[in-house]
Amino acid sequence: MVNMSQNSSEAVQLPLNKELVLKVIPMPADANGNGDIFGGWVMAQVDLAGAVLPARHTNGRMATVAVNQFIFKQPVKMGDILSFFAEVTRLGRTSVTVQVEVYAERFKAQGQYVKVTEAQLTYVAIDKNGRPRPLGSSEDD
Repeated sequence: MVNMSQNSSEAVQLPLNKELVLKVIPMPADANGNGDIFGGWVMAQVDLAGAVLPARHTNGRMATVAVNQFIFKQPVKMGDILSFFAEVTRLGRTSVTVQVEVYAERFKAQGQYVKVTEAQLTYVAIDKNGRPRPLGSSEDD
């Protein structure tokens, strides 16, 4: 993958070592008056995308317990096609930590991608009472 500085808007290649877990196009209701997409909307999408891989390990309910890092590198614009890539970076006894990278395919530059956001989130497997439980165990245990 081509490296990119935080302020660079030059096109990059999509990561081959992470899994594509979500693609979405922001709508006008998700934008502010300048046409930039609200950061909170992007954060919500990252949380959804980040939960895909941990679901394979939790065997049931889970909850987001930490947003360890969240970096907005470039604005997300209306009309961008967003691709969310994830990778499990840590498996604990009850938790899964995931790295999520978000790339925008700009409306006027189809086929070219810019990294717009990256985040690290931790999810914990929970039982029917909302308490942590070991990964792979049943919610009813």
